[in-house]
Formats: sequence, C-alpha cells, structure tokens
Amino acid sequence: MALLAQACLVYLPLLQYGQAWVSRPGFLAGSVLLVLNASAAVPLFVLVVASMGWIQGQLSGSGADIAYTTVSTVITGLVVFGLSRLTKLVNELHAARNELAQLAVAKERLRFARDLHDLLGMSLSAITLKSELTSRLIADHPTKASEELAAILTVSRRALADVRSVASGYHRLSLNEECDSAESVLRTADVEVVLRREYDEMPAKVSTLLATVLREGVTNVLRHSKAERCDIVIAQESHSVRIEMVNDGAAREPGGDPYGTGGSGLRNLSERLAAACGELATEQLDDDRFRLVATIPLLESAPRDGDDLFTASRRPWRFGSRRHDSVR
Repeated sequence: MALLAQACLVYLPLLQYGQAWVSRPGFLAGSVLLVLNASAAVPLFVLVVASMGWIQGQLSGSGADIAYTTVSTVITGLVVFGLSRLTKLVNELHAARNELAQLAVAKERLRFARDLHDLLGMSLSAITLKSELTSRLIADHPTKASEELAAILTVSRRALADVRSVASGYHRLSLNEECDSAESVLRTADVEVVLRREYDEMPAKVSTLLATVLREGVTNVLRHSKAERCDIVIAQESHSVRIEMVNDGAAREPGGDPYGTGGSGLRNLSERLAAACGELATEQLDDDRFRLVATIPLLESAPRDGDDLFTASRRPWRFGSRRHDSVR
C-alpha cells in the first residue's frame, strides 16, 4: 500500500507539472529496491526507469532529454537505496557492538568467578580443615591450637593476595612447583603419593594449564574422598602431554553423581582444556577409585577465544596440618 501511494504521488503530478516533475520517480525506484525482495524489486525498478524514459519522450521527444531522465532516475534510485541501506547497516553495527560489549562483560564475570574457584579452592579447603582441627585441639592442646590459628592466618592472607592477583592480571604457574606442592599437601593429609614426572620443557600455557589441572585434582582428592593413595602421572608425548590422577576412597556420592563430577571445578577445567584444544575425562573405577585424565596438545597456538589460560598467583599453595576425613 505504501508503494502504491508513493507511485500515485510520483506519477499523477506529472499530468499537471510535466517536465518540472520528471526527477521525482527516482525516489519511487529506490523505495522499490528497499521494500521488495530482489525477484520483484529488480523488474519493477527497470519498469520505473523505462516508464520515465517513455514519459520524457512524450514530453519533449529529445533523445538527450530521454537519456538524461533515464540516467538520473537510475542514479536517484540507487542513491536512495544505498543511503537507506547504509543507515540500516550502521544501526545494525551499533547494535552488534552493544551486544558484544555486554557479552564481554558477561564473559569477564564468568572468567573472574571461574578463576576464583580454581585459585581459592585449595586455600578455602585448607582453612576449613585447619579450623576444624583447631576446634578439637583448643581444649587439650592450646599450644598446638595456637600454631594452627597462626597457620590459618597465613593461609587467609595468601588467599587475599591471590584474590587481588585475579583482579590485577594474569600470571603463570610453575608445573614443577605445583608438583612439589601436591606431594607435600597429600602427604601432610596422610595420603600415599606416587608422582611420575615424564616431561621436558613445554610451552608456558601448556605448563600452566597442567598445573591448574593438578591443583584442581588434588583439591578434589582432599574434599571429595577419603583417599589413602593417589597415583599421578604427567607424561609428555611427541605432540601432546597427558596428566592422569587415580585415587582410592572415592565412593559414589548421594544422588548418583560420582565424585562430585557435576560441580563447577571439573566443568571449569573442561572449558579451559577445550579452549586449548585439549580434553578432560573422568571415570569411576572399581573399589571406589576415581580417575581423572587430561590431554593437551603441545602446539604453540593460542586458545581459540584468545583468553589466557589462568589467572593466578605465582606462589604454589601449601598447608601444614593433617586432613580430617569428616570434611567433604
């Protein structure tokens, strides 16, 4: 209806104004290109242009005037179409930029929450274990309880520093230091540790990601199992590196979710590994054993999303008291 009304406004005044109105049908030609799909717009556009050539021939009969009117109608129609289309594209671009900005904010919030979980999981577990131990020691062993309180303060300050490091920037983790810390923590918790290091130098991002997997795996052993033995293998192959952790005492949790695999920790690891073209697999084995396997390619390529792999402090995590099996 709008095009029909515009056509009437374009053609009917030609009966009154004649030559003075011949430039107006170019706007109708542009509107046709904008409103209709290509299969209908192109024939109607050609029809409008041809009609103006015929009308100009009726008005003056000059070949030059016919050519001028025809060309000017084509140019006016294309200009109207181009400028209108450009305006629409600019509006779409602004809307896309706003959406990208919102997605960037949401992604940063997700990254911050993920890094806080991965970085502070061990520290918070240590604080919980030490606090419970202190509450049991304070009556009969006040000196030992004071030592544990001092250790809790140290861990708390370290956790605060780690939170600041998450907000301030990205840092790398040392795989060798994390291996040493894992052995120290597990042995302190009365867990027998067998850790095999079968790797050489590797890209920093891969080393950081392996350290992250190791840290989360040890945290899960302490929080979700009553482990007495934990076997850890970090093996480097020609094009990839693999870390495998197997521990006992990992009974299936109520509700059928083995070892808490539905939690955010392993899900975060899976997302990190996927960003580096790696894979994460977990399996509940016989005799209440649990296995975690992560494989990462050794290619010197950046993650697909362009993100760094981990926001963390350079210091490895440590704590010094025994683990309590009642804390899960």
